[in-house]
Amino acid sequence: MQLLELIEKTVVGMDYELVELEKAAGGLLRVFIDVTPENAELGAITVEDCEKVTHQLLHVLTVENIVYERLEVSSPGLDRPLKKHTDYLRFTGKEVIIKLCLPMPGAAHRKTFQGILLAPDGDNLKLEFEANDGSSALLEFTLADVEKARLVPQVNFRSRKA
Repeated sequence: MQLLELIEKTVVGMDYELVELEKAAGGLLRVFIDVTPENAELGAITVEDCEKVTHQLLHVLTVENIVYERLEVSSPGLDRPLKKHTDYLRFTGKEVIIKLCLPMPGAAHRKTFQGILLAPDGDNLKLEFEANDGSSALLEFTLADVEKARLVPQVNFRSRKA
């Protein structure tokens, strides 16, 4: 079994979502996990979640004789990457930054767009963004067109009343 499959099977089996796996120089494995869409109401990933997944992955990697130096498990952060089609469905209505592999004809040959993610139409993904003239424009693209995409961090600094 490939490393990605092994880690994903373990993480999913623990009722989390594998967002990303990075293999860095020096044998470092970085695993980014999130709550599943079904458990989104539980909130963000906690330190305890990361600890639980780390403990399980350490056992699995040892049993499978996977060579690595260090394992890091963390949340994907406020600027969570969008990797899979299900991510685009899950984050419909959220503000995102999308960088395309190639400039998009008809959109001033831009590659980078920031806007509101609209509901996918089959394999077609949609983003509503502000055009250069200030009007609202629609970008239609596929997952294969995307070099990288991330949520725009939304931080709420509500003051507490005394």
